[in-house]
Amino acid sequence: MRWDDRLAEVFDDLEQQAEGLALAERDAQVAEQRRAEYARVDLTGRLHASVGQRLWLSVTGVGPLEAVLSRVGEGWCLLTAGDDWIVRLAAVGSVRGLIDRAVDPGLRPVTGRLGFGSALRGVQDGRGEAVLHRVDGSGVRCALGRVGADFVEVRTGEPAAARVEVVPFSTVAAVRSG
Repeated sequence: MRWDDRLAEVFDDLEQQAEGLALAERDAQVAEQRRAEYARVDLTGRLHASVGQRLWLSVTGVGPLEAVLSRVGEGWCLLTAGDDWIVRLAAVGSVRGLIDRAVDPGLRPVTGRLGFGSALRGVQDGRGEAVLHRVDGSGVRCALGRVGADFVEVRTGEPAAARVEVVPFSTVAAVRSG
């Protein structure tokens, strides 16, 4: 074998090694980019992509819930399982049944940006009875009154002798219809 043929083989070998290293580096960068992008995905985005799906949620103070996800807002979701449940996301311990996608915040519907207070105002406007479940496991059958920035007034007892209690959102796990 001639000297220039051996040199060409060495250069070919070096070039293949360099291409292999470049591909490995590119694969590592792509994997890192995927991890970085997924790190920005929030639970609300996963829930938005799963509207209409049957989900299983573990909710602090309530226990397990199996229901169809109907709506998602900022910090809450609406589940339908015979009764309607407005669940505060801060009380959710785990979720099963989510599809493997997410909806970017900029692509979520305007109604999906409404907070927990807006959802409670919708129940309050309906003037129906509700059961307010607290994260400590207690619950109370009530009528929702005025809704503030971070609290809701609940009325319990007979209308003539109703007691009004102010309940901070941070203590609410879920509100169930009637």
